[in-house]
Amino acid sequence: MSLPNQPANTFKYPILVADIGGTNARFALVEGPQAETLLCGATATADHVDISGAIRSILTQTSAKHPRTAIIAVAGPVTGDKIPLTNASWVIEPLKLIDDLNLDEVIVVNDFEAQALALPGLQGDDIEQIGVGTPRPASTKFVLGPGTGLGAAAMIHAANTWIPVPGEGGHVEIGPVTDDDFEVFQHIERVGGRLGAEQILSGTGLPRLARGVCLAMGDERVFSTASDVTTAAEANDPVAVRTLEVFARALGRVAGDFALSLLARGGVYLTGGVTPRIARFLTDGSFRAAFEAKAPHEALMRSIPTYIVRHPNPALEGLASFARTPDQFAVDMSGRRWRREDVLSAAS
Repeated sequence: MSLPNQPANTFKYPILVADIGGTNARFALVEGPQAETLLCGATATADHVDISGAIRSILTQTSAKHPRTAIIAVAGPVTGDKIPLTNASWVIEPLKLIDDLNLDEVIVVNDFEAQALALPGLQGDDIEQIGVGTPRPASTKFVLGPGTGLGAAAMIHAANTWIPVPGEGGHVEIGPVTDDDFEVFQHIERVGGRLGAEQILSGTGLPRLARGVCLAMGDERVFSTASDVTTAAEANDPVAVRTLEVFARALGRVAGDFALSLLARGGVYLTGGVTPRIARFLTDGSFRAAFEAKAPHEALMRSIPTYIVRHPNPALEGLASFARTPDQFAVDMSGRRWRREDVLSAAS
């Protein structure tokens, strides 16, 4: 199934798939519908002026064939012909990219839409279950990822088709619930007069949460980066440990809210760069307890499984799945697909 007037099954191989995050850009190539995903490498976005330069650099380091199509996931909403990244300086210009790299077409989707595309195929060592629950087949799944920001997307199953639904769910409001939360949250800096989930549940947010914990504990230290917090927690620093305990509970509540909102009986999946670094705080019971504490629906919540995604490149694998079998997914490409003839039209 494809959406009306969007013939998804006309991609030309080889297809470059790219996951462009706020910090890193990762690339892979799909040479045909039966081909394995060929990882090409990763680079820091800050190391290149634009995406064209990053792709040229990556392709020169491999013996892969030159791509004819690029399917790109970006950290931010896809609007118009110039797409700025939310947490990086790049602006993606598909028409320029086609011209720069001699491509036939470019498709741009949201980065967590790409994460959602991976969910139906994740199994075995790709995922680690947290707590109880059993996924219901052909049911809605949800992915939530604390990385540079807090990404979120749903994978809806309807009419025998998987439909990825991106959004900006990472910016929902968040507040305290436990006594410990109330002690800490009063000290957390607000942004724009509010406290959105991403403002604490992300790599950029962790230092803000740690400052709140420091103030609550009368500690004057400064944690400048997320790595400062997670590294200190590995050494059982009391401020860092308490920070990640608060983090895990809050993430569990937000994940539970989305599970209830969408009735995500297919499971809730945690990705993002922060997740693997705090796994012990997600699996010690507090995340799952907060996830399930949704009275009067505790029984329902216990039935919904939660997972840590252990696949090293889920967004790339999701894009590769779409590249191989586009008709299995209803991806809206209206205003998100550019062809070489569009470049010629713009030039005339």
